[in-house]
Amino acid sequence: MKITIEASIAAPIERVWRAWTTPEDIKQWNAASDDWHTTKASVDLRVGGEFSSRMEAKDGSMGFDFAGTYTKLVEHRLIECALGDRTLQVEFSAGPGSVTVRETFDAETTNSEEMQRTGWQAILSNFKKHVESGQRA
Repeated sequence: MKITIEASIAAPIERVWRAWTTPEDIKQWNAASDDWHTTKASVDLRVGGEFSSRMEAKDGSMGFDFAGTYTKLVEHRLIECALGDRTLQVEFSAGPGSVTVRETFDAETTNSEEMQRTGWQAILSNFKKHVESGQRA
């Protein structure tokens, strides 16, 4: 099953793209809630390159790595990745004064569809807030 989420971000495409693909920025926005954070991030932005983010509960009780391999890249337009046997597609659609970021991913089987949709949307909302604030890591 595929899940799609999206957000409209009031920023130039260059800023949106940079925040999505820069490890220091990723560490600023990549969390579904205030009690989680990303402690490490790496990006090798090329087809066949890998990315990884270490997400941890701030109280140290748990953590996990989110990683994959880039399978298709079109600068300022599209990122496709393999997440093991699942896929992720991120589309960037620039319009007048904003960029729509749409993520479509294969659901995993451990958590409910609603939990996955809510968690991924929360992370995308943090991304929106980070980019629109103009903060740089």
